[in-house]
Amino acid sequence: VQLQASGGGLVQAGGSLRLACTASGRTLSSYAVGWFRQAPGKERDFVAVIGWTSSTTYYADSVKGRFTISRDNAKGMLYLQMNSLKPEDTAVYYCAAARSYNGQGMGRLRQYDYWGQGTQVTVSS
Repeated sequence: VQLQASGGGLVQAGGSLRLACTASGRTLSSYAVGWFRQAPGKERDFVAVIGWTSSTTYYADSVKGRFTISRDNAKGMLYLQMNSLKPEDTAVYYCAAARSYNGQGMGRLRQYDYWGQGTQVTVSS
């Protein structure tokens, strides 16, 4: 499956952005899908993941209550609604797909089989 992230941009602190990830190739419904982010000079960190049927989600503590992950399997789309953005949310955001789901283990990079190119999110103070 090929993934493509979009929707990044420049926003002021307290603002909102909605990221989207499109999938081509195999149907997105076959995978658990998630978001990671990487700030300059830092490691790539887990943000959120959603299971095949949208009933299971898991978030990093840093984004709980502010970000919402969702998916539309019919459209082959993954979304990340980001509200109350902070300067520390500035990073390149990546979407990823995994063939298996193992709960909190989905916070690890190695659980994911496919990665899209990133989209830059910049939050100004």
